[in-house]
Amino acid sequence: MMAALLELKNVHTYYGHIHALKGVDLHINQGEIVTLIGSNGAGKSTTLRTISGIARPKRGQVFLNGKDITGMKPHEVTALGVGHVPEGRRIFPLLTVQENLEVGAWNVTDKATINARMQQCFELFPRLKERLAQKGGTLSGGEQQMLAISRALMAQPSVVLLDEPSMGLSPVLVEGIFEIIKRINADGTTVLLVEQNAQMALQIAQRGYVLQTGIVALQDSAEMLIQDETVRKVYLGEN
Repeated sequence: MMAALLELKNVHTYYGHIHALKGVDLHINQGEIVTLIGSNGAGKSTTLRTISGIARPKRGQVFLNGKDITGMKPHEVTALGVGHVPEGRRIFPLLTVQENLEVGAWNVTDKATINARMQQCFELFPRLKERLAQKGGTLSGGEQQMLAISRALMAQPSVVLLDEPSMGLSPVLVEGIFEIIKRINADGTTVLLVEQNAQMALQIAQRGYVLQTGIVALQDSAEMLIQDETVRKVYLGEN
């Protein structure tokens, strides 16, 4: 069996005395889109933060390509190939679009490479090219989400962690973002997606994990999760 690209083994993460992740096990294979679904406070964002090094687990291990990256600093994890698009986008509001993108390629010194990667981002999001000199904070919510995703892609990650990419966006923009996620994946980037819109997330994912108060309550193919009665009632809004 091929080793997983990304794997969490018995991960326990705390915020102070709050036990946020209680022995989470999950794996993502090369080329997959995997989604984490669950209610607010279930531990979805904490899982992504633990992978990217923002949160440090007390117990358990995180592996990338078989390498133990547990407790590494965020910039070290990024350099190894993990891109993180945090909830709320977190772009630099006082930097221009171009400067935000350049920050994403912080470990690249060759200007031609940086420019080539920017062009790839503009192919995904042509609007960013029109806004190149504009400050990030003056962009619309949809444009900021485009910039946040592009900034992560500037490091050419092997896996990108997307935390609530549709939050606060209009239905039309949400559809556009999900199409882009599919394109990013088709271009060879593995995706771990946290998304309140569980219906749309399961439609583009191969597999999914359901988190409940820091525990993996259910895992299956996306197709089976969509058919699961509990998932339909609790997360897909069906009666």
